[in-house]
Amino acid sequence: MSQFRSHMGQALAEARAAGARGEVPVGAVIVAPDGQVIAAEGNRMRETRDPTAHAEMRAIRAACAALGQERLSGCDLYVTLEPCPMCASAIAQARIRRLYFGAADPKSGGVAQGPRIFAHPQCHHVPEIYDGINATESEALLRAFFAALR
Repeated sequence: MSQFRSHMGQALAEARAAGARGEVPVGAVIVAPDGQVIAAEGNRMRETRDPTAHAEMRAIRAACAALGQERLSGCDLYVTLEPCPMCASAIAQARIRRLYFGAADPKSGGVAQGPRIFAHPQCHHVPEIYDGINATESEALLRAFFAALR
């Protein structure tokens, strides 16, 4: 059995890059079953003028393209912020094996907060969920970004 290696550092780097572009600083990384990173993305909603261009959605699309399939069974997702309901639904549809996230999102979260998508009876796939990974750093990025807007 291989030793666990967190990829949250790379997700945080993607979040910092998103913040530097004027996007809400959220980053996501998808890791294949063999441990290789197959997608790393940050938010690009403002840049692309696309409300679905969340880091998770972009990473899922990139990983599916890289693997040439619509399912990411066996893959793990690292994201700096609790996924919203849209992203949580996409995670279930993609059949992500494990979800690791940093900061909780009391306003817009869809996993541990709000609608709790994976607890819904119509959710056909539930990943293993690990929260609070590098939460302090994720929260600090978000606080600094929004403080600068005020």
